[in-house]
Amino acid sequence: MALDFTAVDFETANGFIGSACSVGLVKVRSGKIVETEQWLMKPPEGFDHFDPRNVSIHHITPDMVIDSPRVTQKLPELLDFIGPDVLVAHNSAFDSGVIRAASEASEIPVPEIAHLCTVKLSRKAYDLPSYSLPFVAEEAGHPIENHHEALADSTACAWAMIDMAGRSGVQSVLEAADHYGVRLGLTSAWQPGDEYSRATRDAQGWLASGHPLPPQDAFNNWPQEGPNPSPNPEADPGHPLYGQIMVFTGNLALPRPQAKELAAEHGAQTASRVTRATTALVVGDGFVPQDLANGRLTNKAKHVLRLREKGQKVTIISEGEFMQMVGGFGLIA
Repeated sequence: MALDFTAVDFETANGFIGSACSVGLVKVRSGKIVETEQWLMKPPEGFDHFDPRNVSIHHITPDMVIDSPRVTQKLPELLDFIGPDVLVAHNSAFDSGVIRAASEASEIPVPEIAHLCTVKLSRKAYDLPSYSLPFVAEEAGHPIENHHEALADSTACAWAMIDMAGRSGVQSVLEAADHYGVRLGLTSAWQPGDEYSRATRDAQGWLASGHPLPPQDAFNNWPQEGPNPSPNPEADPGHPLYGQIMVFTGNLALPRPQAKELAAEHGAQTASRVTRATTALVVGDGFVPQDLANGRLTNKAKHVLRLREKGQKVTIISEGEFMQMVGGFGLIA
């Protein structure tokens, strides 16, 4: 078997996971990059508003996609590019979910998609203070110059997959998954007439209520720490949050109790303070991974770094990473 796969990265316009506005695609054959594509796209009609929070991350504006085809038109070409490959992405549940939700919103059939998450793989292959893509890419020997530019991110993801497979001495994506004990994800096929996913139902509900964005109270600061809900026993074990013992610090784009609910829905156990059991810390207030180097951290984050110095593995996750992991900015029940 050869190390063949397609790496993908999407940028989205708003809180609906299917609102793709850019994609980067990288085809790898026998451990070498052989083809790349990058497209700007208009999101599906009716779901094409641009949330300022998303724009602040990827810097894609409505004017930039005004002459671009809709994702509706590009989906067949995108699916043809991926073909039968395993889709590899940094939080592959998100990127495969973009394809599924965009297909639903566009009423276009989509096949079953097998995907492998380089967040999960990198946690097994590397020892890093953060498993955000810039840190992983640096460890893999291919730093990102333009993070959140779709082709730059998908290329970095491809190199990380190649590096992690090389370190394990395996010859294929499936063997790498087995070596690191990471399960492949599977996004089910969909065709018009099938039940919509929760993401699409929620987005349709926003539109029906007259809100192009989730209700504004979703963006308030946290009033309190809130309870720590039990992890969802039916959560996908392949999701990057599954099994994490997670603490939140700083201000996110939604109330902290709601952030905890979303984490628990994906199999995480939340807590209110950092302890020796903590495995992940989500940092708000505009934190980016580079802040680890300049010391712009909360007391909880500093506590986590002290624990890491003593040998405890704790991942620091930015607000943007967390919101992507749970389905996008504002994607709340």
